[in-house]
Amino acid sequence: MFQEQARNTPLNQFGEFGLIKHLTEKIILNNKSSIKGVGDDAAIIRPDEGKDILTSTDLLVEGIHFDVSYTPMKHLGYKAAVVNFSDIYAMMGQPKQMLVSMAISSKYTVEAIEELYQGLLLACQYYNVDLIGGDTTSSVYGLNLSITVIGEVNKDKAVCRNTAQKGDLIVVSGDLGGAYMGLQILEREKAVFKDNPEIQPDLQGFDYIIERQLKPEARKDVVEKLNESGLRPTAMIDISDGLSSEIMHLCSQSGLGCKLYEDKIPIDPSTFNTAREFDLDPTTCAMNGGEDYELLFTVAQADYDKIKNDPDLTVIGYMTDASEAFVLVDKNGGVHELKAQGWKVFNG
Repeated sequence: MFQEQARNTPLNQFGEFGLIKHLTEKIILNNKSSIKGVGDDAAIIRPDEGKDILTSTDLLVEGIHFDVSYTPMKHLGYKAAVVNFSDIYAMMGQPKQMLVSMAISSKYTVEAIEELYQGLLLACQYYNVDLIGGDTTSSVYGLNLSITVIGEVNKDKAVCRNTAQKGDLIVVSGDLGGAYMGLQILEREKAVFKDNPEIQPDLQGFDYIIERQLKPEARKDVVEKLNESGLRPTAMIDISDGLSSEIMHLCSQSGLGCKLYEDKIPIDPSTFNTAREFDLDPTTCAMNGGEDYELLFTVAQADYDKIKNDPDLTVIGYMTDASEAFVLVDKNGGVHELKAQGWKVFNG
């Protein structure tokens, strides 16, 4: 786990511009397309010839997207960056630059925001992304983070959601449902602590699924392997809102249906066992949990040999005619209509 600092410097000791200088004065730009970063009215980016630019943005709101009672600030910064990088990888691109804007309430100290920035910069270092700017302002309540990522992909080589073909195989990286079950553990321990602050959180044995929730990784490695093998997916999306929601996005935008097989959906044993402990169906958790940030993509059947021996890639079904709708075949051969039951932005 990351370590928290003990100092408590109020934000108003620095002021907006002093805080920006304090957080960014040691940033070093590594990508040759990053001409100028923090410190001017705008950053300067000069993309390579033959490249297309990809941009993605995400807004994270305290109390909606994260809970600081069990999310260390450095983890929050790391995750905020990584989930945006994932959007670029989901188009077979490479993230290159990032802008970070924050609205911060007075309950936060300078040290807390330093921790947040350390997480952001740690992610940038690991994924070779330059933090080139952003903005800070005050907030009446809590912390809001807005992340914008700029990436590159070879000209006309971006993989979109609307280009799958009938008969294409549906492939997923990694395993699913772990982030959701990690969240259940954290919420359970939070509830126990609220009832009795003398009881310390019991997280032993749940390391994998808690890390899946608090410190996910974008699948840069999968994109690299696909490029190395010369395999270009026909369509792709990252799994942020749950497998059901994401496959329905691919199907709807491609004008197709799909058939998934329950016994093919990859679920880690710790996810499976924890779901049972909570009296939850592991498949439901994998289908609808969200925040796994794995890659879901389609490939032509002729390319099956290029992925069949990769232990990190699993074929879970295939694309069908739109008239066959979106279905899941259970372990007993029963057929069920898929529904998007993942996280919704506006509830009630």
